[in-house]
Amino acid sequence: MTRRESREQAFVLIFEQIFHPEATVAEMVEMAGLSPDVQFPDAFAVALAEKTAQQREEIDAMIEKYAKGWRLSRLSKVSLALLRLAVCEILYMDDVPNGVSVNEAVELAKKYATTEDASFINGILGSVIRGLDK
Repeated sequence: MTRRESREQAFVLIFEQIFHPEATVAEMVEMAGLSPDVQFPDAFAVALAEKTAQQREEIDAMIEKYAKGWRLSRLSKVSLALLRLAVCEILYMDDVPNGVSVNEAVELAKKYATTEDASFINGILGSVIRGLDK
């Protein structure tokens, strides 16, 4: 499984957790394993989803800081999940270059959302990275 596929699996877990905030990542992985049509998430996907869940408050604060004029409740669920995934990678995964995190989030946005969402996500993540560089 490629890292891109793993990120996509992590995105699905993060997206699902928006609708089931009481469920742990482990519970969602277990439920996914019950479906014959769902590919079981790999270790990278699970670790990324778990880290995102553990650090959600800090990640959300970072998103709100740079999504000027947007509250998290106004963001599409897909955009929110992708932003959480990418900000988690940027903040907590030193082995993943920031550019890769941004590119992967934008590509997933193009697949699951709209071009406008992809541009929005790109702008927010660029601002996050510039803010960290200061």
